[in-house]
Amino acid sequence: MSDMLALDFMRQALLAALLAGIAAPLVGTFLVQRRMSLIGDGMGHVALAGVAVGVLTGQQPVLTALVAAVAAGVAIELIRASGRTSGDVALAVMFYGGIALGVVLISRSSAGSPSNLTAYLFGAILTTSRGDLVVLAALAATVLGATLLLRPRFFAVANDEEYARSAGMPVMAYNLVLAVLTAVTVVVSMRVVGLLLISALMIIPNATAQLLSRSFAASVRWAVVIGVLSSVGGVVVSYEAETPSGGTIVLVAIATFLVVTAVSAVHGRLRRAAHARAERHDHEHGPRCGHPAVPHGDHVDYLHDGHRHAAHQGHYDEHGEHEEVTAR
Repeated sequence: MSDMLALDFMRQALLAALLAGIAAPLVGTFLVQRRMSLIGDGMGHVALAGVAVGVLTGQQPVLTALVAAVAAGVAIELIRASGRTSGDVALAVMFYGGIALGVVLISRSSAGSPSNLTAYLFGAILTTSRGDLVVLAALAATVLGATLLLRPRFFAVANDEEYARSAGMPVMAYNLVLAVLTAVTVVVSMRVVGLLLISALMIIPNATAQLLSRSFAASVRWAVVIGVLSSVGGVVVSYEAETPSGGTIVLVAIATFLVVTAVSAVHGRLRRAAHARAERHDHEHGPRCGHPAVPHGDHVDYLHDGHRHAAHQGHYDEHGEHEEVTAR
């Protein structure tokens, strides 16, 4: 590990992974809520055309990709809101048109063949320069600040758009802001995991976080933690195993999801088994049963063998604390 940190390009790669690991799950939270998980892919394909424009004209590819992705995000949102065609159709057009235009434009540049787009398609985090890092840090700070500031409003719009509109909220404006933040996130993560894999870093940490939490706020925190661990851990694994960083990051995120899923399934079975034992409980609880009484709402639970039991229609239920899903 110390040898890796002694290398300047690895320190820059780890910082880039950290920025992407924070930004992508934050924005992905609201895309999952709106059931628009694939919008990152659509913007990524259009951002590829922006990269090609930058290569063709000699401009900074990160900035031209940002312009293209923002334009695509705004266009998708406007088309979706107009109701003239579905968001899925608009997204498909962005998918194929963006990648086709990128391949055609890069073939016209002096850089050579479309194979030069590989670094942007699948990530090339080890080639991140100091200049790239400054731009990525500024973009990631924008995403973080805007998301924290507007989180309650984004949650309200994503959770029930019609109710938010009837309550007088500027729904269209918030959707456009979220589209722009998604475009910025795509560009931030472009060098880390690649344009073809960016949605994975937005969505998989959020899917994992939902298995670990019962509230929206806790889910967001878990998603960011898992995103950072997946991105930074993926870079470390890719360095040690000499594998592509983008694919390794996504595989680490998927492995984390599978492990949490398995643990959650086992935990659920244990809870159901404990509840079944409580229902078959032969001991009669009461004020003189000898077990500690714990007030719980409008009734009393009795602590027995590490479980809180409450009488219910001829049997005993196992009770515990419950959380409600809120935006706080």
